[in-house]
Amino acid sequence: MNELIGRVFSFEKTTFPASGELFNKLTTHGQSPKALMVSCADSRIVPEQILQAQPGDLFVCRNAGNMVPSYGTQLGGVSATVEYAVMALGVRDIIVCGHSDCGAMKALANPVGLEAMPNVKAWLGHGAAAEHIVSSCKGHLKDGDRVRAVTLENIIAQIAHLRTHPSVAAAIARGEMALHGWFVDIHAGQVLGLDGDTGHFVPLREDTPLPVALPASNRMADETPIAEAAE
Repeated sequence: MNELIGRVFSFEKTTFPASGELFNKLTTHGQSPKALMVSCADSRIVPEQILQAQPGDLFVCRNAGNMVPSYGTQLGGVSATVEYAVMALGVRDIIVCGHSDCGAMKALANPVGLEAMPNVKAWLGHGAAAEHIVSSCKGHLKDGDRVRAVTLENIIAQIAHLRTHPSVAAAIARGEMALHGWFVDIHAGQVLGLDGDTGHFVPLREDTPLPVALPASNRMADETPIAEAAE
């Protein structure tokens, strides 16, 4: 703890003065983050570091397993954060970010011992679809391969949950919202993105288009005009 406190002193004496102009702008004009990232609370995953973000760039919501409860199933911090980011801050991109070696996903894939942690067990229920898909469709996978598969499916499941939130659904309908699914491989130092067209996670590369789970485009339901029969 003393080491962490020492870093606070470093922030006050060095970091803050060196970025005085930026902090003055943020306190004067407020925040306008470029994206909302829902990531795992794992201490090894730092969203701002992954995106090389400066203060004000990124709105972040962290929780065990990067879960987004379906709208109405659990009112709380995640739902409020999503709603505020979209409706108050005007965020147009939301990233659901999972990662390798995730403790929450290990527990979801193999829930032995969760009886002693009833809150964790209940929370992981928001990833039940991911576990069921892997068990039903990829039952041959074991150990690390199973955990990785559950982790990837969980990212897809949480994106689906996001779309049940009215603020997100309306932004999607207006063509103002894009959804992204990322997987951070902390062993390889690599980020994979979900390509919504193929359903595959592919590496993010500078020389290729960014894979997007759900690109921003108008998705209003409408009726196709029926041509009148010629008389």
